[in-house]
Amino acid sequence: MAEDEFARSGLSPTYAYLLMAVYEKEGISQKELSEILHLKPSTVTRLIEKLTSKGLVYNKVEGRMSLIYTTEKGKNLEKTIHECWMNLRQRYRDILGEREGDELTLHLDKISDQLENKE
Repeated sequence: MAEDEFARSGLSPTYAYLLMAVYEKEGISQKELSEILHLKPSTVTRLIEKLTSKGLVYNKVEGRMSLIYTTEKGKNLEKTIHECWMNLRQRYRDILGEREGDELTLHLDKISDQLENKE
């Protein structure tokens, strides 16, 4: 369902989620993105490289940190990506019901945090 919803943005869900995190915090570090997305830093680096080649983000090195920002082209996608996200959430709610859909999201977040902290 996520692939279907985000198709109109021209991005896969993973790329769209990364962009949503950057929208939330312009100048976010790659380390923070790794934590938010629950992905290895090397994977996040590859995602950023691809989004950079599409002209959607750029990175700025400050000291030892690489900070990620959206370009104007990337900012122009924000409304579309937000609409895709809301449509996906609505599809889940239509299938599961509003309460169950919200509970599933919370439960998945909790499980993801537990698995991440296991290391």
